[in-house]
Amino acid sequence: MNIVPEITRKSITDLINNQERADGRSLNDYREISLETDVISKAEGSARVKIGNTQIVVGTKSQLGDPFPDTPKVGVIITNSELLPMAAPEFESGPPDEHSVELSRVVDRCIRESRMVDLEKLCIIEGKKVRMVFIDLHILDYDGNLFDAAVLGAVAALLTTKIPKITLEGSEIVIDAENKESLPIRDKALMCTFAKIGDNMILDPSIDEEEILSARLSIGMTESGKICAMQKGGATPLTKEEIMSAVKLTEEKTKVLMEYLP
Repeated sequence: MNIVPEITRKSITDLINNQERADGRSLNDYREISLETDVISKAEGSARVKIGNTQIVVGTKSQLGDPFPDTPKVGVIITNSELLPMAAPEFESGPPDEHSVELSRVVDRCIRESRMVDLEKLCIIEGKKVRMVFIDLHILDYDGNLFDAAVLGAVAALLTTKIPKITLEGSEIVIDAENKESLPIRDKALMCTFAKIGDNMILDPSIDEEEILSARLSIGMTESGKICAMQKGGATPLTKEEIMSAVKLTEEKTKVLMEYLP
């Protein structure tokens, strides 16, 4: 973990306590956002998202697999993340570390609990074969707030995913690779992340702000306004008022973020 000089910590905190930020944003503003889809020709769905200088590429692929024993007629979503060493000095090659595992779990939970993808429609033969959809997150540049960027990219990639049509001829599974169909989508969900610095909650923390935050709160919300995921980080507890204020702002900001989706 980086040790932040006290003068830097005080400078950022003083700015925020004065309702200002080093990059000129208000406390409730995102950095510039850009989103492209179909950026990986070999993937079945893909997206590149940038929030400020944070940049993530997401790819999706599908294959047939066995369902989980306790959900025999439900398809499977598996999310993995790779924090590339070139993205930040603290990222190292090798097995996933705690940051990579947390990112994968948060993105997976937001998509799964939103019921965005109708997983029952991914069942081919109950108890035997289902579609498995893999979401791979590749962090190219880390400048703060991976959660929001990763969820935005993952949802965009899923919305543009085209999978081979599958039919059953008796008990035989026939895969038609020439004909593609979209995933069965029911809802969309996105995420907003807040950091508590000093006495204030700020939206979309940069890397400098993340390094001095005392608490972090990420809220996943569906297009219909339902909370589908929450992730708390940092040692400092949050008040009910701070949480409710973050939820209200998430309702507002997810509507704006939805406009970036294809």
